Amino acid sequence: MRLGVLDIGSNTGHLLVVDAAGGAAPLPASSYKEPLRLAEHLDASGAVTQAGIDALAAFAQQAKVVAEDKGCEDMLAFATSAVRDASNSDAVLAEIEARTGVPLTVLSGEDEARLTFLSVRRWFGWSAGRLAVFDIGGGSLEIAGGPNEAPDVAWSLPLGAARLSRAWFAQGAPDEDHVRDLRRTIRAEIARDAGNLLRAGAPDKAVATSKTFRSLARICGAPGSSEGPLAPRVLPAGELREWIPKLMVMDHEALAALPGVSPSRTHQVVPGALVADAVMDIFGLDGLEICPWALREGVILERLDQLSVLG
Repeated sequence: MRLGVLDIGSNTGHLLVVDAAGGAAPLPASSYKEPLRLAEHLDASGAVTQAGIDALAAFAQQAKVVAEDKGCEDMLAFATSAVRDASNSDAVLAEIEARTGVPLTVLSGEDEARLTFLSVRRWFGWSAGRLAVFDIGGGSLEIAGGPNEAPDVAWSLPLGAARLSRAWFAQGAPDEDHVRDLRRTIRAEIARDAGNLLRAGAPDKAVATSKTFRSLARICGAPGSSEGPLAPRVLPAGELREWIPKLMVMDHEALAALPGVSPSRTHQVVPGALVADAVMDIFGLDGLEICPWALREGVILERLDQLSVLG
């Protein structure tokens, strides 16, 4: 079957069209995405602004047309932390469905972590042993770990790169004291429940997914997308730590010139790097392997598990 997965993230709206069959890896057939930046379309009360809702509705309507044009039999549509945490979340969902006919499901933070973990497990397989999985999105950081397909522990923290940028860097480049406060806040938030993962001992494989980690790995020398999804990619803790002081003094143009950095996300590089550095330090990791599959693939895989393996 041809399946569409509509992912409304804090940074980007992304429709991924795949050819899916039980027992087979999903085969990407088409992709359509737009930089919605919902995490930055919030008013003082934490509500998604009308401008944000209009942008989301326009994207959802066009994604629906693309899915139909590409022959999708079904479309799974979900939203993550920007909509989940908005004070007008229910109103946003109702307006989008009324205007577009697209019913959005809001994933909990725990479900985000669980489904991302599933995709990483399927990508690396059982030989990877006990996994620790980390995902920095626009609005949240997901953490999960365990030896099986369903993680033993999975949780979400409000440490997304766009969220931190909006809250801490709204007035431009912060001074040294401001960065120290942000660093302390990030580390306290992660350390609070770190024991959930640490009690099981060191993971056999520590993995990172999604755009922020991929960009940081590229900055540190990982292969680009032109080398294909099977090329090994790693984010080394030591190299990232050396890069952070350099990143903090770069302007927009210099950041945008770095490999793997989108011009629209330059303001998220430093907060994302501070979160990634904290993750590796607090969990005692020398580096993180980058997995090309993440939340969208987890949603697809869970849907495929409902199909017959022989179908």
